[in-house]
Amino acid sequence: MEYRQASADFDRFILDARDIAGLQTTNQAYTMVQAVLYTFRRRLEISDALLFANVLPPVLRAIFVADWDLEEPTVPFSGRLTMTREVQAFRGDHNASPDTAIADVATALRRNVDETMLNRVLARLPAGAVDFWRA
Repeated sequence: MEYRQASADFDRFILDARDIAGLQTTNQAYTMVQAVLYTFRRRLEISDALLFANVLPPVLRAIFVADWDLEEPTVPFSGRLTMTREVQAFRGDHNASPDTAIADVATALRRNVDETMLNRVLARLPAGAVDFWRA
């Protein structure tokens, strides 16, 4: 059933992300979401990233693992401001992510996944994962 509803579930999520962030279009929201997911992914070992991916709905899961350079070294979690700048640097001129991008995506994600399951997985991930997804 999860795959039959994938498009509708993603549409609901991306509209939430757009509205929470105060963006004009779902294209802007998509870039913001992709940047936030990639910024988080860069901080995880593959096994931890796959644990996280398993709590995501199908389309978000696909975005999370797309274009993954498995040779890229992980980077440590850093302050919210530093990670937000990383989000905003993704795709440069095509990125309208606000300073609240990580929290905005976290809020939209929490509205659209099983929060208990998400929190359980985040607690198993490296220090910094829980704070990253704090809305």
